[in-house]
Amino acid sequence: MKRFITALAFFAALVAAWEFIYRAKVWSPVLVPSPRLVVLYLWDNTLNPGSAAQPNPNQWQLFLAVGVTLKRLLAGYVIGLAAGLPLGLVTARFRPVRDTLGVLSLGLQGLPSVCWVPLALLWFGQTEGAMLFVVVMGTLWSVVLATEAGVRNVNPIYVRAARTMGSRWLHIWLKVIMPASLPFIVSGMKQGWAFAWRSLMAAEIFVTILTGFGLGQLLHYGRELNAMDQVIGIMLIIVLIGLLADKILFSPWENFMHRRWGTAR
Repeated sequence: MKRFITALAFFAALVAAWEFIYRAKVWSPVLVPSPRLVVLYLWDNTLNPGSAAQPNPNQWQLFLAVGVTLKRLLAGYVIGLAAGLPLGLVTARFRPVRDTLGVLSLGLQGLPSVCWVPLALLWFGQTEGAMLFVVVMGTLWSVVLATEAGVRNVNPIYVRAARTMGSRWLHIWLKVIMPASLPFIVSGMKQGWAFAWRSLMAAEIFVTILTGFGLGQLLHYGRELNAMDQVIGIMLIIVLIGLLADKILFSPWENFMHRRWGTAR
């Protein structure tokens, strides 16, 4: 309860500071809208049906945009995981692969996500394939490096003990190396998720696909129209989705590993 009250007081203070800046006119109201305008934008584009005489055409717009964005994100993220995990294992197992693919992965991980967008447009055009390619590239290299680092940091004593007890190659990999490297792999998956988000936002801002408008495209249109209430509202939704993903997808895994390895408080 104390943690909840502390968090509530902190965010209430942030909103109060925001309202104070708006009323003090530190910046133009066009650049810094009031919290009320942002809330109204979110309401009008989610649950406000309008009236019988004048129905609201924007109702459910944000829900539809969230659905489009999450579909793209999950598809690219799953493909990046499916390719990154085995590539990471191979990179850790064979020195020539580590000296080639490992170095390439390290270099490409530091490449900003937006750099993949021109290449995706040239190869795939204004299609969903361009979106998917950018998200996969944002996810893949983090997962490869995290998996490779996790396998290489497994204590050799575990492997020697397993061999002494008669364990063979496949059993060692499945029952010893993979469980011991899970903390690194989960950290890589979490980092890959963050990079996938950034990659997708860059792709949606620069790639216009008429089959579905995502959050990045709404963010871009808000900037074009100087609608800062829309820009800030979309940013808040992106932050909320990121927090929910962490609490639902990654925090349970991390808590399980802390309990499993006896490091939980």
